[in-house]
Amino acid sequence: MHSPEFAIDPHRAYFDMRQKYGSLAPVELAPGVPATLVIGYHTALRVLNDPEHFPADPRVWQKDIPADCPVLPIMEWRPSGSKSAGSAFLRYREATSASIGNVDLYGLHGIVEKFALPLIKSFCADGTADLMSQYIFPLTFEVVGAMVGCTPDIGRRVAAGMAAIFEGIEAEQGNLMVSSALQDLVALKRAEPGNDIATLLLRHPVQLDEEELIHQLVAFYGAGIELQLNLVANTLLLILTDDRFGDTVVAGSLSTRDALDEVLFNDPPLANYMITFPRQPILIDDVWLPAHQPVLISMTACNNDPAIRSEHRTGNRSHLAWGAGPHACPAQSVAYLIAQETIDQLLDVLPDLSPALPGGEPSWRPGPFHRALASLPVTFPPADPESVPTEPGTE
Repeated sequence: MHSPEFAIDPHRAYFDMRQKYGSLAPVELAPGVPATLVIGYHTALRVLNDPEHFPADPRVWQKDIPADCPVLPIMEWRPSGSKSAGSAFLRYREATSASIGNVDLYGLHGIVEKFALPLIKSFCADGTADLMSQYIFPLTFEVVGAMVGCTPDIGRRVAAGMAAIFEGIEAEQGNLMVSSALQDLVALKRAEPGNDIATLLLRHPVQLDEEELIHQLVAFYGAGIELQLNLVANTLLLILTDDRFGDTVVAGSLSTRDALDEVLFNDPPLANYMITFPRQPILIDDVWLPAHQPVLISMTACNNDPAIRSEHRTGNRSHLAWGAGPHACPAQSVAYLIAQETIDQLLDVLPDLSPALPGGEPSWRPGPFHRALASLPVTFPPADPESVPTEPGTE
């Protein structure tokens, strides 16, 4: 799963796995790192809803993993909800859910628009752009930074570190970069609190210590930047290349939300994750899973399991892209809103975008966990920058 070939055509790999192994496939996450990939939808629900037998705590597993293993930074134990079980999980989840729950969704519309308009204005007269580098990444970076209460300098360090962790290239260095940056953020929020997620975590009644604060923010940033930008990019790729969506989204017969849900079924930004580590050998679907060896869910493969797949899914949101069970993503509403607003702002100004993919095919970044475009080049009829509103809510 760490090979470039897997990144190019993971759907073919999932098909071959299903034909050969059924619902559970033996995989390699990095050289010498075996795991079991759950590719059956109903099996995934069984695992995700049984934290007693399938806890998320990796500490026994990682004792035998070398420090330079490229997947260790994304899989290793952290004092956070996604890597904990039992009472520790409940404590971290309470703080995280409360801080995300305090995000003003109405105000978030304005934040996205505030950063989107100048970015669109900067390239709309050119007739060509790489949406990933010129629009999606900088916009996501700014929006997540505003929610967290992060300075641009700290945010850039976090984003660079997160990209290295997800790609598994210089991942150990990326991990150190993220931790150092967020340590600086926590110190800043102690000195200058604000109305933001970092401050809310700092003030929560569960009284997280400094290490715990840093790792709640690691989890938030990992999803907030890396996965959010991939959700937007993958959805725009679908809109631009699939006739079922290209004309209909812009024309209004299908919504951006429908396109987002199609992506969350087919190419979710977090393709394989929700990692668990069985406490003891366990038999499931006639397969013995070893104790303490990673069992991870392929959200992509499970969503495309023929046992549950339907040809007509418009409005169907039964996919596993957000996970399921106690570890399901607590920020779904926030992620949907940011992605939808980001796409709508762009299409309102530039409705006639056309893909300009080299060789006609998208280029995907390698990595066993994410589904991430390397770039998204487009062409379009140039627009007058003066026609783009300078301030949100103005014409």
